[in-house]
Amino acid sequence: MSRPPDPVDAIKALYFQTSKATILRDLDQAIDLLKALPDEEARARAAVYMDGLAQMRSEWGVKPASPAGRRPVSRRTPGTTPPRGSKPAR
Repeated sequence: MSRPPDPVDAIKALYFQTSKATILRDLDQAIDLLKALPDEEARARAAVYMDGLAQMRSEWGVKPASPAGRRPVSRRTPGTTPPRGSKPAR
């Protein structure tokens, strides 16, 4: 009986095989793998590779494509102000 592939090993492979052309796809795939990790120990082992992938994306100046025509969503309704002395909603 064979063991299923280790997600940390898959993240590590993505780190070593990524290129400027594939960094966004590889980083998205690594994030999905990271979310599937079972415990903090596994996430800690993957952290160095995740940081490296993010650093490569930054150094290469690759930015994710923003959806056309989309603006950031405000948490407050336009034209309203919170009551004085109230704490901001979390």
